[in-house]
Amino acid sequence: MTSLAWIPAGFGPVSASGEDFLYGLPMKMALNTNKRSEEILQEELLQERAAVLGRAGESVSRALEKLQGIESRLEERLGRLREIDKLITPDGSGVSHSGGLRSQMIAEINREISKYNGAREYALMRHYYLIVTREAMGMRRHHWVEEHYRVPPPKKHLQDG
Repeated sequence: MTSLAWIPAGFGPVSASGEDFLYGLPMKMALNTNKRSEEILQEELLQERAAVLGRAGESVSRALEKLQGIESRLEERLGRLREIDKLITPDGSGVSHSGGLRSQMIAEINREISKYNGAREYALMRHYYLIVTREAMGMRRHHWVEEHYRVPPPKKHLQDG
């Protein structure tokens, strides 16, 4: 049995990753005589373009998911504020200390609104990067992007009073 130790790394029959190689090329490329090198390169470029677009789309999706998480926490706090408002009668009486609790809840809600608006700006930036990436690749129609990755409007802070 002949040793293959003299063959440089990546030129032997099997690479460290387990993929077969021949003459420094993956076996599937080295033995594929039906495709010219230009066609192989074109396929690789298309694969890379698809990967770049996929990463840009995933980035927008993650930003929108984070936005939805903040919005659900915000809705939960707004529900608690409505419960506090039910405890306070129109003349200001009602459960003692509920007015201070209401002010604390409004402050907490406003902090969440600030987080939401910041996350929204980040989502808008990721959305913009996706559009720019598509434009750089020659894609000019983005209506499906607008429909699929819809960024909601900003939220206004609550006033205590």
